[in-house]
Amino acid sequence: MFQSKKDTVYLILAGIFITNAIVAELIGGKLIQIGPFIMSLGILPWPIVFITTDIINEHFGKDGVKKLSYITAGLIAYCILILFIGTKIPAFITGETVNDEQFHAVFGQGLFIMIASIIAFLVSQMVDVSIFWFLRNKTGKKMIWLRSTGSTLISQLIDSFIVSGIAFWLTGKISTSQYLNMSLTGYSFKLLLAIALTPLIYLGHHLIEKYIEAN
Repeated sequence: MFQSKKDTVYLILAGIFITNAIVAELIGGKLIQIGPFIMSLGILPWPIVFITTDIINEHFGKDGVKKLSYITAGLIAYCILILFIGTKIPAFITGETVNDEQFHAVFGQGLFIMIASIIAFLVSQMVDVSIFWFLRNKTGKKMIWLRSTGSTLISQLIDSFIVSGIAFWLTGKISTSQYLNMSLTGYSFKLLLAIALTPLIYLGHHLIEKYIEAN
């Protein structure tokens, strides 16, 4: 079935990566407020994407991440196409089913957000890979936390401002002050989670190496 254990590991990591990326896009249209802070609900699955990105980077190299990023962007685009078609097909309405307005409110509004997210996703992933391997070449196999956090630090700053800017600010849905609040809040939240979840990256590396090396 699979040629090696590394193939199995890559398939599992790719599944986790793609699932969380697509879920993040689907729920990204909902804004939430925690105290004075505004953020998109779509940021919740992204720390898992960070972790799998770093693990794939470490074990499968930059080509492994780039290939998966392009595939994921294509699948998100496919989701956009299906949702767009879905908004154009009239609903069969009974008392219990979703009508056209409800469906469009959830998914129609999210189409532009998903397009913005694809742009931000590809840009941030390419930046993440470049920074990760710059630090990897400087430190060797040591200091996993440095290249993991360092790549996330820059790539997610770019991602947060691109998504919020294209999807919400340029469309007039939020003011400039709300845009800055949302972008900085989302960035801070993702960065703090990425730092907090660093032990999981070490755990993932350990489990993968143990699995691959086992007879």
